[in-house]
Amino acid sequence: MKIDKDTQDIDALGDNHVGTSSETPMRNDAFELTSSEKIDIIKDDVRHIMETLGLDLEDDSLKGTPKRVAKMFVNEIFGGLNPDKKPSASTFDNKYKYGEMLVEKNITVYSTCEHHLLPIVGKAHVAYISNGTVVGLSKMNRIVDYFAKRPQVQERLTIQIVKELQNVLNTEDVACVIDAKHLCVNSRGIRDVDSSTVTSEFGGKFKEKETKREFLDYIKLDTTF
Repeated sequence: MKIDKDTQDIDALGDNHVGTSSETPMRNDAFELTSSEKIDIIKDDVRHIMETLGLDLEDDSLKGTPKRVAKMFVNEIFGGLNPDKKPSASTFDNKYKYGEMLVEKNITVYSTCEHHLLPIVGKAHVAYISNGTVVGLSKMNRIVDYFAKRPQVQERLTIQIVKELQNVLNTEDVACVIDAKHLCVNSRGIRDVDSSTVTSEFGGKFKEKETKREFLDYIKLDTTF
């Protein structure tokens, strides 16, 4: 049976880190339901999971959990799946003629591993070299947050951040490094609490050895205030 074959394939992969595309896998009908409709459906599904685990949903502490989880999924931790929440990134002329790289480092990353739906927590460091336009600093943080708020693999997240800024700034000269802990590794499976995962994506001039080294040196700077 196909189901048995699919199960065997998934079991064979185990904890291997699998990524399929730089685009988040979405169905064509992903946005036919409203957020409220999605919350109602997910609420029932969470209730079913909890009841299957043997939990008493009549307990005062648990009775509101299915609704809370459903709202969290739709409005918060997976809110980046909704294109309406994509940040508008207005650009401005680089009138001060700043020609060096701009680095926004230590951007907090809260995401969710798409393999086990457990948290990914870390820092992103993003840089670009102006091609005549600049973008507001907070928009760089918002772009990171938008793509993080969806089921992710870290490699895809890194690429999506770079591609979006390349599109916004109309330049290939964008780079991103992410250093993050994956709770699917830290809290289950191998349970290695000390390991973290580092990914990078370099575009344009950042592929050049000297420029890449300059960027990596910047993100090592101690900025404790």
